[in-house]
Amino acid sequence: MSRNNGLYLIIGALMVAVIGLGIYVYQEESQPNGVELKIGQNGVSIEEN
Repeated sequence: MSRNNGLYLIIGALMVAVIGLGIYVYQEESQPNGVELKIGQNGVSIEEN
């Protein structure tokens, strides 16, 4: 019975890792590309995405 519990633990950890990686990749790909313009106390800053 202990062997089955270890197997379930490994499968669960792999599923969490795959889901976490999928969420990370989705967020990175969904960021808009282009130029970001910020105006603040330190002046104007321009960043290219």
